[in-house]
Order: sequence, then structure tokens, then C-alpha cells
Amino acid sequence: MKEVLSKLKHEALEQIKEIKTLINLEDIRVTYLSKKGHISLMMGKLRELPNEERPSFGQMVNSVKQEVELAIYNKKQMLEEKALLETLKNEHIDPTLDGYLYYQGSTHPLNQVIQDVEDLFVGMGYTVEEGPELENDLYNFEMMNLDKDHPARDMQDTFFIDDTMLLRTHTSPVQARTMLKMKGKPLSIICPGKVYRRDDDDPTHSHQFMQIEGLVIDTNITFAHLKDALLTMCQHLFGHDREIRLRPSYFPFTEPSVEVDVSYIKKDGTKGYIEILGAGLVHPNVLKMGGYDPKVYKGYAFGIGVERIAILKYKIDDIRHFYMNDIRFLNQFKGVDKS
Repeated sequence: MKEVLSKLKHEALEQIKEIKTLINLEDIRVTYLSKKGHISLMMGKLRELPNEERPSFGQMVNSVKQEVELAIYNKKQMLEEKALLETLKNEHIDPTLDGYLYYQGSTHPLNQVIQDVEDLFVGMGYTVEEGPELENDLYNFEMMNLDKDHPARDMQDTFFIDDTMLLRTHTSPVQARTMLKMKGKPLSIICPGKVYRRDDDDPTHSHQFMQIEGLVIDTNITFAHLKDALLTMCQHLFGHDREIRLRPSYFPFTEPSVEVDVSYIKKDGTKGYIEILGAGLVHPNVLKMGGYDPKVYKGYAFGIGVERIAILKYKIDDIRHFYMNDIRFLNQFKGVDKS
């Protein structure tokens, strides 16, 4: 049986030497090394041998198989190199011809703002959380201290799928889901995403837009922590010379609540302020529904419209530009410095 194996090896190696094409080389591999190849089938002959001869014969089969595999590999390398040289010999390349023009895409301006804000807050120890756009009324309204008949719901009129499912009006449901997931442990998160409200589209409004909300809950949170986070974010987005102004406001999910304005220089050189976001300390009811003891834990939250930030940052005059897919508009944001 060893003589048969040696003969197979000799035949295979001789045929490999004479092979001229890769196709014929593959035929040789299949003939000898495939699952039903001549050399592979020799392993099945072990059962016909006495027990004491089986180990040596098995080693011999493996050795022959490896030797033939190496010969096929070397031959393949040689044939491929020969084919490449023939191709290079027959082909003529004119290095003076113009190259192909490949159009380079860019990150959408709204995504640039989102990534910029994410980078800032991740560096401050926050995590990024996401959730579904088709949301349950429980998470979108009720856990945000907006009961079924709460009048503030009118400000967030939205698209209902049925009595309980709707397109989310803010990314606050992500906060509610994260609070329940954390089971009463401290958290620092931001929640970017698309939201929907039944607004008429015009230069400053859209029925869909992007939002980023932030939420921090811990045992020692004060209003000063909120102000510091807001100032840090505004100066990061618009410049370190900017100031913020806080005005009392009302949101059902925070108490106290504020509108946040950022400073800018008017054409006449005087300082002005423009509103950019809302914020406040988390309402005790929201903490309680999220699984936190309001006597132990405090929190602050804020929400910014990404389009509003991009409009101010890039001096854009119509929110609808962001969604028209006009390549002339989008090309302006190639290589824009986020800082």
C-alpha cells in the first residue's frame, strides 16, 4: 500500500511539472487532493492495515498530501507571475492621460453638528443613547409628566398610528427608557435623533427635524451644574467669547425651567441674544416614574434643535435646504471645520 501511495505522489508531482495553465492545475488538485481525490482516499485504507502499521502509514499520507499541496502552490505562483508579465508586456499604459474623476461625498451638515456635540459630551463622560422613532404614548408623554389630557400636549401635536403608538415628538422617550434600564443608578446621557411634529413647513419649521437631548441624574446635582454644561456647549459650538442668558419658562418635565439664549454681535456692533434651546432641573414626578427617589436624586435636562444650531452656525436662511438633497447646497459643507 505504501508503494501505491509513493506512485501516486510521483504521478502527481510529474503532472504538476508539465502543467501550463491554472485551469489544468486546478484539475490536478481536484484529482489528487479533493475529498474524493486519489491521495485523500488513501487515508481510508488505514482500516485494512494491522494496528501497528496504521500510525506510520497515516503520517506518510499526510506527508505526501503536504508535499503535493506545496508543489501546487509553487506552480500556481509561477503561473500567475508569468500571466502578469505577459499582460504587462502586451498592455500599453499612457501615464499622460487624465485619471478618472471620482466625486467625493461629505457628511451632511446636520450630522456634522450631531457628531460635534457627541464628541463634546462623550469627552465629558456622557454616553450616547438611541431609541425608536415609532414610540409608545407612555414613554413619549406620560413618563414626561404629560398626562392623557394635559394641555401642553397641544404644543407637540404629532402623528398618531393608533391610540397608543405615535411618531415621537422629542427624544425624551429615550431618557425614560434609559432611566428604567439604569434602575435607579446615576446616569449622564445625550439622545440624538429624528423627531416629528404636525407643523406646516416653512423657512423656520419642519414636520420632521433633528434633536439632541441631555440628561444627568445624580445625588448632588444643582442648577449650577446645568448652567455650566449649557455654557460649555454654547461656547464649544459658537466660540469661547459667547455668553448665555437664562430666562424663566415652563416645561412639564422640568422644574424650574429656562429658555437659553446665546449672545451674538449685531451689525451695529452691539450685543444681542437669540434663543437656542430649553432646559431645567428634572421634575420630581419624572424622576419618580423613572425609578429614582426625588428625595435622594436630582437631575438636569436640556434639548436643542440640531437645525437651529446649524442655521446659526452656518448662516442658513431656510430649514428646508437640509432636506431637499440639492447637491449645490450640500457641496458647501465639504471639509467644514466642526470647531
